[in-house]
Amino acid sequence: MKITEKAAYLKGLIEGMNLDLTTPTGKLFGEISDLLGEMADEIKKLADNAKDLREYVEELDEDLADVEDDLYEIDDEDEDDLDDEDDEDDDEANFYEATCPSCGEVVCFDDSLDPENIVCPACGEKFSCVCDGECENCDEECDNLDDDEKDDE
Repeated sequence: MKITEKAAYLKGLIEGMNLDLTTPTGKLFGEISDLLGEMADEIKKLADNAKDLREYVEELDEDLADVEDDLYEIDDEDEDDLDDEDDEDDDEANFYEATCPSCGEVVCFDDSLDPENIVCPACGEKFSCVCDGECENCDEECDNLDDDEKDDE
């Protein structure tokens, strides 16, 4: 039995007892019966609202999942293309480090910058980091020497 049916059953039992509703006991049972009926109706309304809200939230969740799929969807082909581009960039880019002679800051740069005109981001001084083969770190295996300079040594 549902709660509204139980409340109606109890009201019927109280009415079937043929209580005098003018006596204090009769009034009490009458008011309890009315209260149970009202409470059962309110509980039913709340349960119906909760069911509607649950269904609405489920619809929103499904819609949000669709939006997420549309926004974040990357085909396998697209991922492969992105991976290939990253690999190509890694193969082509060479990064170098040089120490600024003015402030001692280590400056990192890639092939896109002219090594003869490096600007220190810390102090703003321009300097060249082309090795002339006479720096303290140079030896026969110096990567900074051009191939012609290595042959001369």
